[in-house]
Amino acid sequence: MSQSLVDDQAEAGLGPGRPVGDGSPAERGRPVGIRRVLSFLIRRPGLLLSAAVLVLVVLAAFRPDLFTSQDPLKGVPAQNFRGPSGSHWFGTDELGRDVFSRVVHGAQLSLRATLIAVLVAFVTGALLGVVAGFVGRWVDDVLMRFVDVLLSIPALFLSLALVTALGYGTVKVAVAVGIAGVASFARVARAEVLRVRQAVFVEASRSCGARWYSVLGRHVLPNAAGPVIVLATLDFGSSILAVSALSFLGYGAPPPAPEWGTLISDGRNYLANAWWLTALPGLAIAATVLAANRVARALDGEWARQR
Repeated sequence: MSQSLVDDQAEAGLGPGRPVGDGSPAERGRPVGIRRVLSFLIRRPGLLLSAAVLVLVVLAAFRPDLFTSQDPLKGVPAQNFRGPSGSHWFGTDELGRDVFSRVVHGAQLSLRATLIAVLVAFVTGALLGVVAGFVGRWVDDVLMRFVDVLLSIPALFLSLALVTALGYGTVKVAVAVGIAGVASFARVARAEVLRVRQAVFVEASRSCGARWYSVLGRHVLPNAAGPVIVLATLDFGSSILAVSALSFLGYGAPPPAPEWGTLISDGRNYLANAWWLTALPGLAIAATVLAANRVARALDGEWARQR
């Protein structure tokens, strides 16, 4: 074998004893992305477990009948305060209602409110950040001073003030939590737009006579969207906590709606003889938040590595 052929094979990742046309997956044109993703997840069992928890929560929110067939609002008074067992995995409450069924059906209310909150914060904050970073000048100053005012108020206090003004209800709680999270999205979006706006390819596009909307849509937004999307995944866990906290305080859906925060609030009066009424719904919230944060950190690390 000539030295030039050996060098060519070494550059291609082939050993000297491996024939060039051996029918490997890469040469047959088969995608290897799925295998690499599976290998990535297998090496990170914590990330795999977190993804599985989020999948189960999403399934419970959209198809609760896959996990339980019991009515979350129907109780059997003769079976009240039953501890966790094979027939009632999370026990029963003071009215004999199955707590597991209420947690599963409550995922729909809590997850819907969380998604609305993240969407409000993402859209509003990203819009403010893009306008401030792309337009600049006095527009940037005015919008960023407004964002500074929002950042000066603790998010939970701002959510409480907004939900008091808007009224009670799941959607109103979600909007209040979303508005409280606008500032962080605006800051990140502005920083990314400023970074991309100064790139060489953006300057070249402008020098070629491209319109501002063409530069914004084709170059700035696609290259600045990554960190904002990662922030949305990071904000998912904190939004769950904020929505549950407001529901715990009584600002969510009225009883007997089984929101996660409401379940914990209802069970705190029976901690002495029925610990599961508070502990198990709280465990569901903690598991969901930890799983969301673990997946978000993985996405953040992958995005930082690719940059």
